[in-house]
Amino acid sequence: MEFISALLDSQFLGQPTSMWLVFLTVVTALLAFDLGVLNKRDHVIGAAESLRLAGIYISIALLFGVWVWWKLGTDDGMDYYTAYLIEQSLSIDNLFVMSLIFTYYGVPREYQHRVLFWGIVGVIVMRGIMIGVGAALVHNFEWVLLIFAAFLIFTGIKMMMSKDDDDEHIEDSRFIKFLQKHLKVTKFLHGHKFFIREKSIDNPGGGLRATPLLLALVTVEVADLLFAVDSVPAVLAITSNTFVVYTSNIFAVVGLRAMYFAVAAIIHRFIYMKYSLAIILVFIGFKAFYGHFFDKVPAFVSLGITLSLLAGGVIASMIKTSQKSNEADSAPSP
Repeated sequence: MEFISALLDSQFLGQPTSMWLVFLTVVTALLAFDLGVLNKRDHVIGAAESLRLAGIYISIALLFGVWVWWKLGTDDGMDYYTAYLIEQSLSIDNLFVMSLIFTYYGVPREYQHRVLFWGIVGVIVMRGIMIGVGAALVHNFEWVLLIFAAFLIFTGIKMMMSKDDDDEHIEDSRFIKFLQKHLKVTKFLHGHKFFIREKSIDNPGGGLRATPLLLALVTVEVADLLFAVDSVPAVLAITSNTFVVYTSNIFAVVGLRAMYFAVAAIIHRFIYMKYSLAIILVFIGFKAFYGHFFDKVPAFVSLGITLSLLAGGVIASMIKTSQKSNEADSAPSP
């Protein structure tokens, strides 16, 4: 008992091991409930079911933030919610990319949840590595945070100036061409299987081959990794508390992927969100510079500005797209 108590009280990445075990237990239970109960059988997830599932994940993420607030204090609690909002917002574009990936590989809607689910497992591992390395760099070399800040400002300005038709088509991706060239892949899907044994002239006994569903999964993981290049530095510029950074990241990704089937249908209406996110990145970058050379910006200020910018982007987008819809409806028929 004394050994277990000492182990739970020991520090891991700046926080007691017991706090990390609580987080891992909650996430594991959520994922087991998702795949083992709610989605035990493959089926098409509608918008209503998607919103219900996302509501469960988001509610638990918000409650977890209350627990973080209670255990670590007000500033870390506010930083958790700020980081959670930023990660969810920056990942919205990732939903559009996922939709393109599913379309390109011809993944039916009933199998898309399985890809998203197992993608979360990869996110837990990859984000952990990225955040661990980033936090260690910031802790040992404080000037690295200024590089992150400059990168965020550059990314925000670039995002603001980019055009909608600047996006690369999924079929032109070098990574996808590499996978298709070097992996033995079946021509067609085989249910929800990622691998099958397929007989051929070279291997009459049946050789292991990947299915297009595996390619979709790997491509989704790589897309998430590329998006994390923006979001992880953004959250590290908010707080250097590894526990807050990692837990907010994972809860945000899990919640957003649960919301995929509802958001993917209306993501085209968020026409001004790009500008809101760009301003948020620039703000976080300047905030990091200000905190390094002058004084730390209060956590409630960061949270308030982030909420205001996101709300402004959503409201402006909805008003604009509603106006366009009304104009189209009132236009005379040819």
